[in-house]
Order: sequence, then C-alpha cells, then structure tokens
Amino acid sequence: MNLHQFRFVQEAVRRNLNLTEAAKALHTSQPGVSKAIIELEEELGVEIFARHGKRLKRVTEPGQHVIKSIELIMREVGNLKRIGEQFSAEDSGTLSIATTHTQARYVLPVPVAKLREAYPKVNVTLHQGSPDQVARMVLDEIAEIGIATESLDHYQDLVTLPCYEWEHVLVLPRSHPLATKERISLEDLATEPIITYHPSFTGRTRIDTAFAQRKLEPRIALEAIDSDVIKTYVRLGLGIGIVAEMSVRDEPAGSELAVRPLGTLFGQNVARVAFKRSAYLRNFVFKFAELLSPRLDRNLIAKAMSGHTNDYGI
Repeated sequence: MNLHQFRFVQEAVRRNLNLTEAAKALHTSQPGVSKAIIELEEELGVEIFARHGKRLKRVTEPGQHVIKSIELIMREVGNLKRIGEQFSAEDSGTLSIATTHTQARYVLPVPVAKLREAYPKVNVTLHQGSPDQVARMVLDEIAEIGIATESLDHYQDLVTLPCYEWEHVLVLPRSHPLATKERISLEDLATEPIITYHPSFTGRTRIDTAFAQRKLEPRIALEAIDSDVIKTYVRLGLGIGIVAEMSVRDEPAGSELAVRPLGTLFGQNVARVAFKRSAYLRNFVFKFAELLSPRLDRNLIAKAMSGHTNDYGI
C-alpha cells in the first residue's frame, strides 16, 4: 500500500464517490484512480466501497474504518511536511488563511501587514468564502487557519477559539428620520426596507432571531455578503443597512451615512479562529493568531490543540 492509494480513496470520498471528479482534482486518469483503489482493497482483503457495475455506490462498514485510518495517516503526513518546512526553511513559506469577506476586508489587513514585518520570507494567501466553506478549507488543509463568526464551532475535527467580540450597527442617510432618534427599537427597524447580510454570513442569525422573538417580520430589501455593497445601496436610498461595526470604523468624518449602535437589540457576536485538530502549527501561524487577538497566545493555542478546549472565560 502507498500514499497515492490513500489520496485516491480520500479524494473519492470528498467528491461524493465520483471517480471522474476525483481524478480531475488529482490531475490523473479515472481508470488509474479506480485501479489503485481496487489494488488497495485486494491488499487489505476488504471492500472499501460497494459498487454497482463500475460505479461506487457507498462506503462499506469496513471501508468506514479504513477511511478513518487513512485520514489519520494523511494528517500526520501533512504534519511531517510542515515540521520539515519549519526547521529547514527558517520561517519561510506560505500562510494560507480561510476567512469571510468582512474579516478579510476590515480585520485582517493590519495583522497580515505586521506578520509580513515579522516574517518577511512568509507569503500570505487569502481564501474567501462562506463560514461553512471556511471550515471545509481548514479541514481539507487548503488553509492552516480559519476565521469567521458562524459555523466554525460546529465541526468536531476543528479546534476553535474565541478571537474578539463585535456588534451590529445601523447605517442610514443622515437625512433619514431614524437618524434623529435616541433609542431605536426593533419595531422601528421592521417598518423600513432593510439591507443586510445573507443568512449564512456575519451574524445574520442573531438579527433574524431577534425579530422572530418579538414576532416581527423584517422587510429585507436586499441581502449581500459584502459590507461595502450594503453601504453602497444605503447611499442610493434603497433602505437602511445593518452591518458589522468593524465595517464602519473607517467611514470618514462628515460621511453622508449616520451610524447607530444596535448591540442592545442583537447582542454580541464572537469571531472565532479555527485550526484542524492535531495539525502541526508553524511558528508564524502562532504569531499570526497572536496578532489577531491578545487572547490568543501560543501557550493557550497549544493547550487547545492538545485537547484542552473551552472558551477561556470569554
């Protein structure tokens, strides 16, 4: 048996047992993938996959155990590579970060710049996606670290830690009647066309929950994943916007948009960082996490990666 066979089995599972797609992802031929899997099955003496003709239909019971073992082996192979890079490349290489647009646009620029100052030989690659896509990229080792507000703590193979808290704010034209109100209520918001995030992004769940608990039906005029897009449509007069507070920190003085806090209505959101469980983290990964938040020191992360995880009093 060999690592190529393990990769082929792993990719077949990732591609929902579609060997054609697995072969494309691995830049090889479909017959080659099929042959390698059959050879592994013959060597092990069990069928990993049940078949209908030449098609894979499902993972067998012994196959489930084989796949778990393959995942452990491939994880350790990845760790061996990172250990080699750590000690041979003198803190050079690439840091791959998976995150959402809001984090990439408003939170990461300063930590990334400081990391490049501390480790000038390290290149940084940003992968943007939904929170679930962020989690999957970390699990699939496309990224070493993931940053998002939703979903990350739903995956048992991820180690997640709280990074920082943030609140939603209301953005609206300064001429809007709500801009002059001292206290804005959910009832006030429910009467207006609202421009805010897509349901899977940037704390949208808290917004929907708050309205539902008051038995109110918000008038969602437009949904987006990009805070800048939301603010643009507010400026055009399509409605009032609900965005993350970090997206308005750089609004210039005298901006045509008024900003009002909404923490009392929607509560606090917690952005989290995620690492793949049992992964080997290079020095610059620890450094980047520390730059994201003073809470995330190396000792705490190492303790969490060893299995001692909780929210550390956040």
